[in-house]
Amino acid sequence: MEREKKQVWKHWTVIKKDKNKKHPRAQCNYCRQKVFERAIPKRMQNHLDKCSDAPDNAKSPKTRHNFGSYLNEEEQKPFKLLLNKALTLVEMLSSYPSAVQWYQKDAENGNVFAQYFLGKCYENGDGFEKDEYKAFEWYKKSAEKEYSKAQCRLGFFYKNGVGTEKDLEEAFNWYQKAAENGCKEAQYNLGLCYINGDGIEKDVNEALKWYKKSAEQEHNEKQNKLGYFYNYGIGTDEHSKAFYWNQKAVENGDEKAQYNLALCYEYGDGIEKDEAKALEWYKKSAEQGYTDAQDSLGTCYRNGIGTEKDLEKAFYWYQKAAENNECKEAQYNLAVCYENGIGVEKDEVKAFELYKKLTEEEYSKAQNKLGYLYENGIGIEKDLEAAFCWYQKAAENENKFAQYNLGACYEDGVGVEENKVKALEWYKKSAIQEYSKAQSQVGSFYKNGIGTEKNLKEAFYWYERAAKYGDKYAQYNLGVCYEVGIGVKKDEVKAFKWYKKSAKQGYTDAQAQLGFFYKYNLGREKNLEETFYRYQKV
Repeated sequence: MEREKKQVWKHWTVIKKDKNKKHPRAQCNYCRQKVFERAIPKRMQNHLDKCSDAPDNAKSPKTRHNFGSYLNEEEQKPFKLLLNKALTLVEMLSSYPSAVQWYQKDAENGNVFAQYFLGKCYENGDGFEKDEYKAFEWYKKSAEKEYSKAQCRLGFFYKNGVGTEKDLEEAFNWYQKAAENGCKEAQYNLGLCYINGDGIEKDVNEALKWYKKSAEQEHNEKQNKLGYFYNYGIGTDEHSKAFYWNQKAVENGDEKAQYNLALCYEYGDGIEKDEAKALEWYKKSAEQGYTDAQDSLGTCYRNGIGTEKDLEKAFYWYQKAAENNECKEAQYNLAVCYENGIGVEKDEVKAFELYKKLTEEEYSKAQNKLGYLYENGIGIEKDLEAAFCWYQKAAENENKFAQYNLGACYEDGVGVEENKVKALEWYKKSAIQEYSKAQSQVGSFYKNGIGTEKNLKEAFYWYERAAKYGDKYAQYNLGVCYEVGIGVKKDEVKAFKWYKKSAKQGYTDAQAQLGFFYKYNLGREKNLEETFYRYQKV
């Protein structure tokens, strides 16, 4: 048993090994798509037994030489005799090379399946010396006779430059042929081509179509991918289907699918919202080592989602996810814990170090935070010029919060010479990304002619956008626009409505104005009791 456990490792590439962790991260040498975050021999062998790209010598004794597993039922029927002959020969002679020679003879006589298997033998070095060029030749012979498995493999060779020059257009063409001939692997790979724009123009709708075809053939990884598309509305707005496809993939214990299923329960995509079940599935996925799930589990414990708040557990799971060094969000959340003393003793210097480490990977969220720490002297000596530099880096990486902060630096001359024109420019970049504070600020710049000429219609436009996102200052200013007629026709009813929204959020100017409206019966019927209450609030 121990020997078998050791043997399985030669079929995998260890991507990352940590002496402090029992299980490393590993990738299958054959399909090159399956990656285990926590590589455990039993799970690795289970994958190899199912992997259509894995050679015979990678499979366990139960499945070894079972070439029929590469074919669907329809493909097997006319070639039953061929397969039985090969299996009989292997059993009788216990000689894999003899079976290979038999396949070679049949391949030379034009048998498409034998040509395909011969290609696999050359690709993996089974019965012959490994030769990717010869593998390519035999796959091509089989593919040209419309055998979908060979067409799919040919697509892989062209895509990765194996046994031939890399050619993404040719890869796409062969994946397409195989996909149209019903090969689920090719359907998935064709979806990837459309997602990444490999050999074809990017098209998420086409990608979704081919992922769906592959998933409908009960392919676990593809069901998970399809669930992901429905989760995030990529190429579709049918979120209700996310739950169905994620659940299909979950049945096979896939940790990514478990994570996506948790998302469905947390946000009510395709199923009634159930935060307790979301927590349950995040936990299952997290315990399998999936870092995104570990990070989400930390957030559940931090905010009391589906469970009571438990800050120590939140810290534990953030730390667990951050150890992988791949989940930047978890590393960021770990720094937040140190900055604010969440589940761990407060340590602003440690927080600063963690944020700084993240900035080395161009993580804009951390770059923006570093600007904030320098601006306010948290965990580091106050340095306004450094604050400006970090806000600028993050802003150039399209972080909308940093773009707003950079605008504020230019407006007030923080770490840089005051420049209202540039302030407006950066506020506007942030506003276009739907950050309501920036939208409100852009409205004020246009209203008062700061950094630009006065434009009351533009001012109204930006106040309205920000107000709809719930910004209390924009709601108040929108009320003013409607009351006075700034960039829009006067409308006291609408003015009253927006003053009330802002007042409910505790903005005192809005509360005072609302009291005035009640007192003089503006925008509604007179209500002296309400007037007294509003003025008293102020």
